[in-house]
Amino acid sequence: MERIGPPLTGDERETLRAFLDYHRATLAWKCEGLTDEELRRTSMPPSTLSLLGLVRHMGEVERHWFRRTLNGEELPHLWSETHDFQAAYDASGATREEAFAAWEAEVAHARRIEAAAESLDVTAYVASWKEEASVRLVMLHLIHEYARHNGHADLLRQAIDGATGA
Repeated sequence: MERIGPPLTGDERETLRAFLDYHRATLAWKCEGLTDEELRRTSMPPSTLSLLGLVRHMGEVERHWFRRTLNGEELPHLWSETHDFQAAYDASGATREEAFAAWEAEVAHARRIEAAAESLDVTAYVASWKEEASVRLVMLHLIHEYARHNGHADLLRQAIDGATGA
């Protein structure tokens, strides 16, 4: 996934897409060049957070907001039979191949669903909020989610091999 900075003069939709893709690419970049073992390495106890766990979690988040919420698909969770979003963080038996394949597939679905929406004002019911939310809000929510977790990814990567950078 190529990391390209958002346009300085794009329209709203183009800018949201670019920021979301920038953050997606940042997560992938933080994982580049690491072995499965390094990607599974957890942060300091008691946390079990790992780079691979973050990739799995973001796959679950993409799936939930774009496919389940915006597209109305009834889908199981990727890594939990009990609808537990936290299960994705447990990457103890995960591989780069399976985690990235699932995450990249969900990103592709998300892009397709967003592109098919007539406008950013299209809404869908969010059961946990008991309200409608727009495509715009979903995109902003995902940008926020990636930005927060990319901060975690930066610290995790630095602990593995000292690499830093945004």
